[in-house]
Amino acid sequence: MTLKTRGELEAEVCRTIIQFEKEYMGRGPVETKCYLLDDLLLVRLKGVLTPAEIKLAASQERGRYLLKQVRQQLLDFGRPLLESAVEQILGVPVQSIHTDISTKTGERVIVFTLAEKPKFKNSRGNKEH
Repeated sequence: MTLKTRGELEAEVCRTIIQFEKEYMGRGPVETKCYLLDDLLLVRLKGVLTPAEIKLAASQERGRYLLKQVRQQLLDFGRPLLESAVEQILGVPVQSIHTDISTKTGERVIVFTLAEKPKFKNSRGNKEH
């Protein structure tokens, strides 16, 4: 197996998350960034809310609550697909996923807790753990 750099792994996860959001959630983010930090993977998605969701969130407190609940439920249903994709890219099992979405900014954060730190090569081609 050829090791990839941290940046290559992060970019591949970003592409996978964008595809998941488009196909499973119905809309892709405006911007996506991934950060591999030891045994954590942090994914930050900007601009994930649809125009209807933005109106619902702006309408009332109940609308924001419902939006968060629906988005959480949708992610829970797609969790096996997401876990499998991340495990395949990083080569380590996902232990848990934590997420939240801001109804004010339209930003979603997903944190993957990994069973161990993934192996990758540094920019000089040396193996890191």
